[in-house]
Amino acid sequence: MTSVPTPIPSRTQYVLEEIKRRILTGRFTPGQALVETDLAAQFGVSKTPVREALKTLAGTGLVVMSQYKGVTVRMVDADMAREVYDVRLLLEPEALKRTVRRGASLDAARDALTRADQAGDTAERSLANREFHRALYVPCGNPLLGRMLDEVRDQAALVSAVAWATDPSWDREAGEHREILRLALDGDSDGAARALHSHIASFVRRAFPEAEFDGEFVAPEAQKEDGQA
Repeated sequence: MTSVPTPIPSRTQYVLEEIKRRILTGRFTPGQALVETDLAAQFGVSKTPVREALKTLAGTGLVVMSQYKGVTVRMVDADMAREVYDVRLLLEPEALKRTVRRGASLDAARDALTRADQAGDTAERSLANREFHRALYVPCGNPLLGRMLDEVRDQAALVSAVAWATDPSWDREAGEHREILRLALDGDSDGAARALHSHIASFVRRAFPEAEFDGEFVAPEAQKEDGQA
């Protein structure tokens, strides 16, 4: 009986994942030009898989294609952060609330926290943190809601990478993650959702204080500070 060979990832997929990893870990910085010939030489491939990978990354919002400037890593500013985090604040706490109410397993979230604590470098910790958040919303029972949040994952990670490069806040966020998970495991769906909302909002407000959020998207404690309570 012959064994079935393990499929080999396509060159395009390999290039796509490698470029994405370099962007999300800060090796490729916002505004940096991504030249097809240079990337093809680095990865030992032709320009075709590089071109296809860049098109896909443009579709996810990680890179920008311009007729005059070519392809560059997307710039991160307060407006971009506000757009991405508005979506997360609208959808992610609601998804977590539904996950908890369904009694869905949170083992993946627990495992992601452990990996983040044991991470040996920024890239590994960043990936584990992303998986923690995804493990909270994927079991919500609404696949469309999960896919909508998946759509903004990479852009949110780009915002985080820029923020962490300027002001690392791993320990604070790790503590907030543990509290969110504790509330979720206790079955407190509303409390977990509020803690997640506060966690997301406070991060982007610290990283981009100039970002202006609509009142309904601002964390509850921020509303009190602003006299909106």
